Amino acid sequence: MNLALFQTENILSQTDGRIRVCLKERQHEHIVKIQKLGPGQEIQLGLLNGKIGRGFIVEQDQSSTTIEVSLCQAPPAANPIKLIMALPRPLMLKRVLQSAVSMGVKEIHLIHSNKVEKSYWQSPQVSDEELFQHALLGLEQGVDTVIPKISKHQRFRPFVEDLLPELIQNHRAYVAHPSTHAQSAKVSTEDCYLAVGPEGGFTDYEVEKLEQAGMQTLSLGPRILRVETAVPVLLAKLSD
Repeated sequence: MNLALFQTENILSQTDGRIRVCLKERQHEHIVKIQKLGPGQEIQLGLLNGKIGRGFIVEQDQSSTTIEVSLCQAPPAANPIKLIMALPRPLMLKRVLQSAVSMGVKEIHLIHSNKVEKSYWQSPQVSDEELFQHALLGLEQGVDTVIPKISKHQRFRPFVEDLLPELIQNHRAYVAHPSTHAQSAKVSTEDCYLAVGPEGGFTDYEVEKLEQAGMQTLSLGPRILRVETAVPVLLAKLSD
């Protein structure tokens, strides 16, 4: 936790630009057990969808940490890449989302694919609340405050035929897929959409539909990478 995020419900009082915040549960335990911080010590905080600042711990007990902070720094610029990702296995989803969010991605579309088990969509890890918590952890890691928009699309064809062409209109758009005619993911670009398939990749039919919608195939080379590896590598290669 490189940044302790707080929300309006954590605010105890505000006076002359100073905000008194109470953190509990996961964040309190991290401050005490991992960061080993106590009263009088400095810590970095950020208001969800707001600014970042540094504050001092003023009180601490067994269940909570109270901090007084002044917010003065804007969050970092958003990553210009929007991510379209076939829903990974639930246990992998947490890691992939946190990596993408920590790298500044602000728009994420989780889609169905032929190689995605339908049962994945019923997992508690895919609930709105769990996705929100995964995003918070990614923000805290990346020292950011702006929560990404995460959308779920449980049917591939309606997404790729009805929604995708409008989404990527006037944008560069790529689908990561090993192919003899795919371009190499080497050059940086601005404001683009990136589609990443499930374990084993998109099917040929799915790649064809994505290309028909306006996406270009993009390759990382002959090696087949896990989704949790491919996503951050692609984001790093395509980001300035």
